[in-house]
Amino acid sequence: MNVFLVDDHAILLDGIKSLLAKEDSIKVIGEADSAEKALDFIKHHSVDLLITDFNLSGMDGLALVRVVKKISPDTNIIVLSQHDETHLVKEILKEGVAGYVLKNDSHRELLQAIEAVKKGSIYLSNDINRIIIQSLRFPDEERLLTDREREILKLIAQEKSNKEIGETLFISERTVETHRKNIFRKTKTSSLVGLIKFAYANSLI
Repeated sequence: MNVFLVDDHAILLDGIKSLLAKEDSIKVIGEADSAEKALDFIKHHSVDLLITDFNLSGMDGLALVRVVKKISPDTNIIVLSQHDETHLVKEILKEGVAGYVLKNDSHRELLQAIEAVKKGSIYLSNDINRIIIQSLRFPDEERLLTDREREILKLIAQEKSNKEIGETLFISERTVETHRKNIFRKTKTSSLVGLIKFAYANSLI
C-alpha cells in the first residue's frame, strides 16, 4: 500500500514514518507539510492512502479531503486530529474519509485504522465512536459552537487580533486561527460583518 503523509509538525511526521517503516506491506512514498504540496503530489502520483493532519497552515485538512475526493476518488483518507468536537467530527465523516483517529490515541489505533482500510472498511477510533454515540443518545447537547469557540467569537466581535486572543486565552496564535476557521465554517459566514450578524441573531454572543 502506497501511503502519503501530511503534517506540518516534523516530529509527528518522523514518528509516523518510523511506525510505518516496521510494516512490510506499507510503503511511505512521500510526505508534505501543507495541503497544497500534498495536492501537487497526488495530481502526479498514485496514492493508495493519504494520512493527513486536520490542523494545517493554509488549506486545512477538511478542505484537503474535499479536493482529493474530487481529483483522486480512489485514494483512501485517514484523518488525524486533536479535535473531538461533535460538529467537526460529523462534518469530516460526511466527506467519506476511511478513518478518523485522534492524535492522543495510541499508535496501535493508527495501525488498526490502516488495516481496516486495506480490507475496505471504515475505522473510527474508540474516542470518536464514543462521541458519535453520545451525540445520538443526547442530541440536545450538541451545540453549534464549543465553549472555547464561543469565547473566541466574543473576542473576535471585540475586534481582537489572533495574537491578542491567544494572549487572553493562553493559547497559540495558530490554535486561534484554527478555531477562527472552524467558527466561520460552522456558521457558514465569510466575513466579519456576516459573522457578527449571525452571532447576534443566534444568541452566540
